[in-house]
Amino acid sequence: MGPPSDPPLGLLLSQTAKRLSRALDDALAAAGGSLPTWLILMSLMREGKLSHGELAHRVGIRGPTLTHHLDTMADQGLVLRERPPGNRRVQVASLTPAGVAMFHRLRSAAAEHDKRVRSGFSEAETRQMRAFLVRLAKDFAGTIEPQLGAQKEIER
Repeated sequence: MGPPSDPPLGLLLSQTAKRLSRALDDALAAAGGSLPTWLILMSLMREGKLSHGELAHRVGIRGPTLTHHLDTMADQGLVLRERPPGNRRVQVASLTPAGVAMFHRLRSAAAEHDKRVRSGFSEAETRQMRAFLVRLAKDFAGTIEPQLGAQKEIER
């Protein structure tokens, strides 16, 4: 039996996702950010203040990785971290005015990337593709990853 006439669907999807991800990374980098920064900023814009544990869960990364990103973002003046009175074990992150400005820059970059992704599809095809991708995500992960909710923020 020879090679398949068409690449397996999973392989095609994986390769396409990598290309789209690299293009989004490039767009966010050109605006001065990164995907983790964008996801953290989106979560904090939505929620206001979040503990590190809540934020790590929403962004879909582990605590130590989040701490690394928050350290960098705090050094850049994008987030403020503080301990709430009465609970010295928990740290809460919130956005600074510079963080809000960065959110808007990255939101514009993400929206332009999304516009490029959608450009070859009708609204009906886009809805159908979204439904297929959500179904695949559910089938393979049991739940939709937090990052899939990012589209709503881009479209606002």
